Amino acid sequence: MENTEKVEGPKAAKALEEVENSTLRVVTGSEAFNEALVQEPPKLMHPTTITLFLCLLIGFFCQTMNGFDGSLFSGLLANTIFLDHFHGSNSGIWAGIVSAMYQIGGVSALPFVGPAIDTWGRRVGMFIGSLLIVLGTIVCGLTITNASVGQFMGGRFMLGFGVSIVASAGPIYVVETTHPVYRGVVTGYCNTFWFVGSILSSGAVRGAITLTTNESWQIPIWLQMVFAGLVISFCWVIPESPRWLYVNGKKEKSVATLTKWHGYGNRDSLWVKLQIAEYEAHLNLDGSDKKFWDYRSLFNRRSNIYRLACNCCFSIFAQWAGNGVLTYYLVPALNGAGFTSDVTQANINLGYSCFQFFFALCGAAFVDKLGRRPLMLSGMAGCCLVWVAVLTASSQVYNSSGELNHAASNATLGFIFIFGGVFSFCLTPLQALYPVEVLSYEMRAKGMAFSSLAVNAAGLLNQFAWPVALAKIGWKTYIVFVVWDAIQTVVMYFFLPETKNRTLEELDQVFEARNPVKASIRSTAITVDENNGTVAVMGHA
Repeated sequence: MENTEKVEGPKAAKALEEVENSTLRVVTGSEAFNEALVQEPPKLMHPTTITLFLCLLIGFFCQTMNGFDGSLFSGLLANTIFLDHFHGSNSGIWAGIVSAMYQIGGVSALPFVGPAIDTWGRRVGMFIGSLLIVLGTIVCGLTITNASVGQFMGGRFMLGFGVSIVASAGPIYVVETTHPVYRGVVTGYCNTFWFVGSILSSGAVRGAITLTTNESWQIPIWLQMVFAGLVISFCWVIPESPRWLYVNGKKEKSVATLTKWHGYGNRDSLWVKLQIAEYEAHLNLDGSDKKFWDYRSLFNRRSNIYRLACNCCFSIFAQWAGNGVLTYYLVPALNGAGFTSDVTQANINLGYSCFQFFFALCGAAFVDKLGRRPLMLSGMAGCCLVWVAVLTASSQVYNSSGELNHAASNATLGFIFIFGGVFSFCLTPLQALYPVEVLSYEMRAKGMAFSSLAVNAAGLLNQFAWPVALAKIGWKTYIVFVVWDAIQTVVMYFFLPETKNRTLEELDQVFEARNPVKASIRSTAITVDENNGTVAVMGHA
């Protein structure tokens, strides 16, 4: 079934100005979104756009903190001075328990994430989480005097608690504040800053590992305060989310924010009118986001349950693709592949982070061009195939007589890097973007708390199961990922809808549909015809 709406006169004339050296221009996506896109294209290099991007960096830094804190312990496992100080080991139960305190802190934060972000605003949520990270760093750093592994675990608990809040507040702030046209790419880049933290963490560990005193692990520990301090210092000078302002009785401030940052000072901008109209139609001014104890909006409709399921499903699947082993336990994986030197492991850890960052940046540029579904499906299927190769190579690292097979060892390392490239290009940009997009405003903060719970609960399996498995059965652990990644690919295909080329409020139509996946991939287009001066908006059901 097809419906066509013709737009004549000034609107059509303005649309025609966008057509150069051609008689036809087609833009796919949502009707209202694309009509605004054709008639009033945003200005990428405008000073206001660039300034807004700089403001959004504060949200990016929330992911940087997550990457630094989440990767640090993996690097410290390659530091024998650190292990000797706490009488620990780089695999087995000790490594699992100490590392898991970070995830346990994240899980414990569940009841506080939504209220911290909804009650006082997205900026205050980022501030609270960052402050907890500073306190957690201090607790960990002071273990230099007493070698108390209990105190160190307590500090990691606080770090995980704080990161759970900022890792939800940062992406929510970015996705709600950025211009609708740039939402996909900008939020995709937001999560790539996880690797900025990971690279800095790996670099700090590598740079200090040659020291012969406890400073070799103390320096990286104290550096956890850097980005938390930046967020604490600058979160008050950036604009608040216009959606949060609107639903909290500050409509004029919301309109002013949209006018300045999305309308370039023009209150009559199509983008300002479109978003305000959608706020009025879709945002509940007296919703459950105003009550810290009220989680009904997550479960009171079929569409909301579906949204939350998509959010948690993707969050969990992105943790269980096998990247958890290579993020938190690259060192024992390298030991199994025959790379046992502290310096060699630190170099590989740093190189792996840089390699992943490059591919994540490339992937973020394609989230709108390729779409969310093609990226997640090809990424998960690709991870499955790479694990087959890793499994094959790893099984040959040691021959029947127990001697190291250098060719197989190098092949295993190569396939580990290929896995990192595939995962980073296809899935990393979506980890901060997709879980936020699928949630409506009223359920967004509390829904992201469930996303954080899902991530940390999935991380607990990574922390407890894989170090023990690597210690007991080595490369045979990878068999699990071959099977599970194939299952995840199938579930994603039938269950997770496309979200590109729509404003956040327009996604309501997708999730209200009988089959959200089919509704999301239904083609919609605007056709600008130069011959008769009309703009046709066509939707195919």
